[in-house]
Amino acid sequence: MAPKAPSSLPLYEINYRKNYISRGIELFILFLLFSLLAYRFLTLKYHGLQWLLALICESWFTFIWILTVSAKWNQVEPKTYPPRLLERTCNFPAVDIFVTTADPVLEPPLITINTVLSLLAVDYPANKLACYVSDDGASIVTYYSLVEASKFAKLWIPFCKKYNISLRAPFRYFSGNSSPPQDSSQEFQQVWIRIKDEYKQLCKKIEDASTQEPETCDVAGDFAVFSNIQPKNHPTIIKVILENKEGVADGLPHLVYISREKRPKHPHQFKAGAMNVLTRVSGVMTNAPFMLNVDCDMYANNPQVILHAMCYFLGAKDEIDCGFVQFPQFFYDGLKEDPYGNQLKVLHEYFGRGIGGIQGPFYQGSGCFHRRKVIYGLSPHEKITAGGLKDEYIKKTYGKSEKLSTSIAKTLLEGSNIIEQFNSDSPSSFIDIAHQVGSCGFEYGTAWGQKLGWLYGSVTEDVLTGLFIQSRGWKSAYCLPDPAAFLGCAPTAGPATMIQQKRWATGLFEVLFNSKSPIIGTLFGKLQLRQCMAYLYVQLWALRSIFEVCYAILPAYCLITNSYFLPKANELSIVMPTSIFIIYNLYGLSEYIRANEPIIAWMNNQRMWRVNAMSAWLFGILSATIKLLGFSETAFEITKKDQDDTNSDIGRFTFDDSPIFVPGIAVLLLNLGALFIGVLDFKKGINIEWGLGEVICIMWIVFVFWAFLKGLFAKGKYGIPTSSILKAGALALLLLHLFKFKQ
Repeated sequence: MAPKAPSSLPLYEINYRKNYISRGIELFILFLLFSLLAYRFLTLKYHGLQWLLALICESWFTFIWILTVSAKWNQVEPKTYPPRLLERTCNFPAVDIFVTTADPVLEPPLITINTVLSLLAVDYPANKLACYVSDDGASIVTYYSLVEASKFAKLWIPFCKKYNISLRAPFRYFSGNSSPPQDSSQEFQQVWIRIKDEYKQLCKKIEDASTQEPETCDVAGDFAVFSNIQPKNHPTIIKVILENKEGVADGLPHLVYISREKRPKHPHQFKAGAMNVLTRVSGVMTNAPFMLNVDCDMYANNPQVILHAMCYFLGAKDEIDCGFVQFPQFFYDGLKEDPYGNQLKVLHEYFGRGIGGIQGPFYQGSGCFHRRKVIYGLSPHEKITAGGLKDEYIKKTYGKSEKLSTSIAKTLLEGSNIIEQFNSDSPSSFIDIAHQVGSCGFEYGTAWGQKLGWLYGSVTEDVLTGLFIQSRGWKSAYCLPDPAAFLGCAPTAGPATMIQQKRWATGLFEVLFNSKSPIIGTLFGKLQLRQCMAYLYVQLWALRSIFEVCYAILPAYCLITNSYFLPKANELSIVMPTSIFIIYNLYGLSEYIRANEPIIAWMNNQRMWRVNAMSAWLFGILSATIKLLGFSETAFEITKKDQDDTNSDIGRFTFDDSPIFVPGIAVLLLNLGALFIGVLDFKKGINIEWGLGEVICIMWIVFVFWAFLKGLFAKGKYGIPTSSILKAGALALLLLHLFKFKQ
């Protein structure tokens, strides 16, 4: 590094929360859980099947609570100091930025170009930045949008930096502002109006292009390569849209469009495959030592985001402490009170900070900075010399490209200077080589996706890749600047939320049975035990569905068979389940209050965790099991990027005819039917065995599925389709008759 002034002040600090009260409450809940299990086990011989099922389910819930307590035990308060970094050096390492998109309909190009513009305008020397956009949809509209956005960038980036604009995604900056700030100068107001008009024109061009024939986008034949191609059958397309040939620090960064080669009979490995192509193409074009990957809908909300990351990379006393830097994923314009439970604020606040105090946060697939040499498979403190990098070894491991081999050797060699790794030549001079490394056959016989790069084998390639990195001994850093580094858009509809949860549950469960699972990483690698437990907490989401469903139908079973699974109200042992229920929920509520979240958000999240567990996660384990048994391949389902905030009913749960809703509806109908049967039995004067506890459980399930109950009587997208009701009703009736038969 080139120091500007000697300084002993750290570039970052990590403090730990003194959460003694929280730990005490969590341990007390654990004590109550063990007490209940002991009571169940000791009295098992006096009760029937329902008692055994309750014991099994509660044993599982206790295990999950142990994982939760372990993960949240050491919560961090990280702090970075970009001003100290600016005082210390004037020569920064280069960064390659990767933006991924796959479908121009589900991921509108206007969202993508706003993300790109926000990244091009960050506070960092432009000659040290290169932005690569991967378009897995091979969309001429996406490319056209980027070309038009690059023209707007020549106005937008100087405007942001001259006037120190803090919000650099134009759709957010101009949102709701019909006129410039009144207290600004006359010059600023004139420029502001001009820039806004230019942005409006850009939006109109993109909207028009989205509704017109592809040929209308063509300008001077630059789009001819997109003619007569299909999204899943086309050659590699690489276009250098912007190029900082002069290497000017206050100019514009490189901007490169990439659509990797796709062939029908060649597995393209979803996002992981796209990321590996981006890594190789950037390796021959710019070869920056650090890489940032961002989803197309996660714009840079903090213009100093790269400086915050560099505080960790350049301030760490030992590289092992910072294999990658992960920023948490937050969302803009989140629906009030989080009705779909997908904003994950409280999860980041406690679980995220907790694993930040173990071996570091998981790789979340977006908003993450990587060391290139770590992605290339290097382990901590691994020393590689020129003699160890034989040409034959590199070609066998990384592929047969002389230029790529040279850049990889430059990155991996011991003592290589991270400041000097950036390729000073123009990216356009390596187009032919980039096409070679972007071809679908380049990886044959190499270690890409197996031992280096983004790993294959799961639709949650991010968790699998991060797990493999940490199993080699690397730690990661949790960065929480103010304002938040990146903001994205969360699904605002029931089907989209369910699809997202199903994909996560499927992929996470797949990782558990991978050769690089956390258990293998702990037994034979360098993954810490508590980090392994934290990984298990999320990877067992799919398996949790079985126990959640089983426990949800237990009260219905008891009312139908006139039995009980909870102690009677006049028994002293009722204190245990009652205390667990009350203390657990009050403690969860306190977490939301401490995180400045409203009470209704806690209620919504409680409902959605149960709904997801009994619907999306259940389908997740079915999907993963079918794949693990070799009957089918997992499909990557893209979540629609919904931005419609004009609907007055936004936030109201929506449905479609997907079978993913059927289990939840069936659980609701079964419990309502059981309640009706129980009331009839009570009126008949039958000797009732079930008690108030079972009735309260059924009312809790009705509360959890309240949105489904309303959907039974609503119409349109807010109503449950008749076909789904009939399927769920048939399933509920089948269970009811099975229970009656058991009786």
